[in-house]
Amino acid sequence: MEEKKFDLNSIIGFVLIGAILIWVLYNNAPTEQEIQEQKAKQEQVQAQEQANKSNVLTEQTPQVNLQDSTALAAYKGSLGSFAYSASLPSATKNVTTLENDKVRFKVSNKGGQIVEVLLKNFSRYDSVPVYLVEDGNASFNLTFSTTDNRTLNTQDLYFEPSLTKNGDTQVLSMKLKASDNQYLEYRYELKPGEYMMDYTIRSQGLSNVLNSSQPVELNWKQKSIRQSQSIQYENRYTRLSYLEDGNSNKLSQGGDDEDTVNDVKWISYRQHFFSSILINPNEFSSVSLTSEQLFEDESIEEKFTKLYTSSLPLQIQGGELNSNLKWYYGPTDARIFNDYKGLDLSESIPFGWGIFGFINKHIFTPLFGFLSTVFPYGIAIIVMTILVRIVLSPVTYKSYLSQAKMKVLRPEIQEINDKFKDNPMKRQQETMKLYGKAGVSPMSGCVPALLQLPVFYALFMFFPTAIMLRHKSFLWADDLSSYDIIYKFPEGFSIPFYGDHVSLFPILASVAIFFYMKMTTGQQQAMQQPTQEGMPDMSSIMKIMIYISPVMMLFFFNNYASGLSLYYFISNLITIVIMLVIKNYIIDEDKIHDKIQENKKKPKKENKFQRKMREMMEQAEAQQKKKK
Repeated sequence: MEEKKFDLNSIIGFVLIGAILIWVLYNNAPTEQEIQEQKAKQEQVQAQEQANKSNVLTEQTPQVNLQDSTALAAYKGSLGSFAYSASLPSATKNVTTLENDKVRFKVSNKGGQIVEVLLKNFSRYDSVPVYLVEDGNASFNLTFSTTDNRTLNTQDLYFEPSLTKNGDTQVLSMKLKASDNQYLEYRYELKPGEYMMDYTIRSQGLSNVLNSSQPVELNWKQKSIRQSQSIQYENRYTRLSYLEDGNSNKLSQGGDDEDTVNDVKWISYRQHFFSSILINPNEFSSVSLTSEQLFEDESIEEKFTKLYTSSLPLQIQGGELNSNLKWYYGPTDARIFNDYKGLDLSESIPFGWGIFGFINKHIFTPLFGFLSTVFPYGIAIIVMTILVRIVLSPVTYKSYLSQAKMKVLRPEIQEINDKFKDNPMKRQQETMKLYGKAGVSPMSGCVPALLQLPVFYALFMFFPTAIMLRHKSFLWADDLSSYDIIYKFPEGFSIPFYGDHVSLFPILASVAIFFYMKMTTGQQQAMQQPTQEGMPDMSSIMKIMIYISPVMMLFFFNNYASGLSLYYFISNLITIVIMLVIKNYIIDEDKIHDKIQENKKKPKKENKFQRKMREMMEQAEAQQKKKK
């Protein structure tokens, strides 16, 4: 075994290294000042973490000592009389909460504005609660001039809150103070069970502070937060609308738009099924509006649909402000809107224009509202579809009867075409004469079809905007107000104009419309006049449309509300059944033929229109002979 020896060189080396380390630590030790700064920084971080946990922002502005005339004078250099507001303990970003069983508002001391709106009874497509205002997506600001030539913005100033109760009504007073008795006040009043909140802007004792020669400019901005699984579909029904001089108008839905309008009662920032509405029962004299689309494509990363802005003047009267307004934050629901009499808020819902809107507003909405209280929502759609088809069955009967009459006359029309194949004018005259004798009009089959168009279009607008269907499931559809999904394509794969998923209800509706067109096209071909020389072969075109129309419907409806596809599926099935019943049990073509023959024997009196048409055709024929 080797004997261990004492190594003097190693000991000297370790001693030198230790000395160097001690010297480095000594020279790099923090000073007393640095220790205090580090301690203060750590305390600040801890305070910020505590504030975040309590969800209350506590960033404060420098406090001004009112007794220090020099400090107060310096601060007035930037804020003038309203420097007083920054010297109060309320000069923080703390928030005050107003809430009832339907909605919760949070109002910030800074700007005195609403910084959060939560709808308690609704959730997004991903089960997250519905927030209409959150994380700075909205701002409300008054820009005003003072008598000492300053321009101030309320969003930069601090209000003093005072929350009280008037019976069951919560009252929040937010005061921007120039002194104890001089202030600009925002007054919020929220009643139980309401989405509507009274909102007053008024001033007291500011006649010598506000520059009354310049109007106060109100600016309201809001980015609409995405609530649905398809942002493109949601954007179709996301729109800025307003009631101008009693008429509802809107900015462009598909892109950026702006307008300046007068005599506006309300401005609605609609986000499909939810609305943020600023209301002035006495009307805003002038409003400048803009709408900007924010998203680029159908991506889950897109969070906002549109940016809305409104800019309008508030007049100073007698040196003071006094505007009695209202806020509505809640669902876009006609049943709720109709409770607020005299405001016409239901005009903000896209029911459709003219007769289409009338049918939706006064027939389909109350009808479906009643049916949905009796049946589950999917069954309610089926029941309403059956009722609509029963009501329209006389129109279907008239259309089919006209087709049957034209089918009976087809051999005689063919004879006329063969006899006058070289004389188109004469051929047309004889054809019209045959129609007149038989008591048949070639347009009688088109008129019933036209009568169904208002109902078709009204329902097309009803289902995507019916909030009653939102998050209501039926069979495999989780939400009747959105598209159903039976298969989702792999991530990143999408078919142009079709989407990234397969919906079953549009497939069923397309199959039903295929068989419906197969039936009606066969009947129309039977009644159709023989193809004339030089004219397109309509029978070939109709055969092609039998296949094109269902495919177009399949692509178009794949991203639409499944409730709408369910309606068209059931509607086409019922129509097919009605037509089979009419064909096999109601209409007898032999009887129709006998009736036409009897009509041909009766003397037919021409009306003014028929006589005019006959005279015009005779004149045209005479001119043609003269040319020859």
